Amino acid sequence: MSRFSTDSIVGIIGAGAMGSGIAQVAAMAGHNVVVYDTNAVALGNSKDKLEKILNRLVEKGKIESVESITSKIIYAANLSALEDCSLIIEAIIENLDIKKKVFADVEAIVSDDCVIATNTSSLSVTSIAAACNKAERVLGLHFFNPAPLMALVEVVPAVQSDDAIVQECKALMSSWKKVPVIAKDTPGFIVNRVARPFYGEAIRMMEEGIADAATIDWAMTEAGGFRMGPFTLTDYIGHDVNYVVTETVFESFFYDPRYKPSFSQKRLLEAGWLGRKTGRGFFNYAEGAAQPEPNKDTVLANNIVARVVVMLINEAVDALHLNIASAEDLELAMTKGVNYPKGLLVWCDEWGADKVLNILDGLYNEYHEDRYRASALLRKAAANGSKFMS
Repeated sequence: MSRFSTDSIVGIIGAGAMGSGIAQVAAMAGHNVVVYDTNAVALGNSKDKLEKILNRLVEKGKIESVESITSKIIYAANLSALEDCSLIIEAIIENLDIKKKVFADVEAIVSDDCVIATNTSSLSVTSIAAACNKAERVLGLHFFNPAPLMALVEVVPAVQSDDAIVQECKALMSSWKKVPVIAKDTPGFIVNRVARPFYGEAIRMMEEGIADAATIDWAMTEAGGFRMGPFTLTDYIGHDVNYVVTETVFESFFYDPRYKPSFSQKRLLEAGWLGRKTGRGFFNYAEGAAQPEPNKDTVLANNIVARVVVMLINEAVDALHLNIASAEDLELAMTKGVNYPKGLLVWCDEWGADKVLNILDGLYNEYHEDRYRASALLRKAAANGSKFMS
C-alpha cells in the first residue's frame, strides 16, 4: 500500500514559479499542500498568481471554484510547518551547498517515513541525498516549467534511494496525471542531456556562417517539424537558464566536447541580453524592431535539419547504450518533455542507423572533433541493420 493517499500532505520548498506550479499540481490532485519559503514577498506573489490562474480555469470550466483548490494550500515562512508532510519537494536555487543544508534541516523535523525529493535539473541527486541520515528516502522529481502544463516528470533515484520509494513516487506522479520516466542520476538526466545539440549545433552552424539564426529556426520548424526553432527557444527559456545548464552539463561530464558551450551564447549572457525577458537575445524583441527574413532554400534547410537531428539521435542512442533510461522512457522524455515531433530512436529507425552514422562520420572526418563521435551502439545498429523500437 502506498504512503501517498490523497489525505497525505505534500510540502513544497520554494515559492518561485516552479514551486508554485508543483503546489498547484498537487492541490488539484486532491492533496493538502504546504508551501514554505523564507521570503514573505515570494509567498504572497505565489498566492496571488495562483488565484489568477485558477480564476482562468474556472472561466474555462476546468475547475468548479477557486476556493476548491486554494483551501488546500497553506503558505508558511516557518520550516516547522512541514513536519506532518508525507512528501516534500524542494524547488529552490540550483546551489548544492544550499540544497544540502535545506535537506538536513528538513530531515530533522519530519517523520522517518517522509520522502524528500529535489526538483534539481542539473545537480547530483546522490550528493543531495548524502546530506540526510536516511538517504534512502531521497530522490529526484524533476518537473518541467510550467509544471501544471508540462506532462513529463523525470524520476531520478540517487545511488542510495530505496527502489520501493522510487516506484511509489512514479505511481504518484501518474496519479497526478503526469508522465513519469526513470532516469539514472547522471548530468542532465534525460532531457537536458539529450537536447543539448538542439541548441549547441544550431549555434555552431550560425557561428560558421552556414546560415543565420532566422534561417536555422525556419529550417527546424518548417523542414524539421519542431514547434520552435533553437534560437527562438533559447530566447524564450532565457540565456541565464539555458547557457548555465549547458555549462553545468559540460563541466559535470568532465569537459566532454559533445557538451561544449558556445561563446556566442555566453556573450549574450554577459551583455544582459537574456532573451524575451530583457527584450533582446539572438533576436530583438523591442516594439517595432525589424525581424530578419530567413533564407528559404529547401536544400539548405534539409542539410541544417539533418545535422541537428543526427546529433540528437546520437545522444539518445548513447543514453540508451549507457543505461541512462529505457528506450521507451527516452522516447517519452523527448516527446512529452520538449515536444519533439517524434522520438529520436524512432527517427533513427526511420532514417536508418547507417544513414545517421554516415552523416555523423562525415562531420567527424571534416572537423576531427570529438563532439561528432558516434555512439558505439549506433555503429552496432548500423552494422547489423537493427532497429531500436521495432
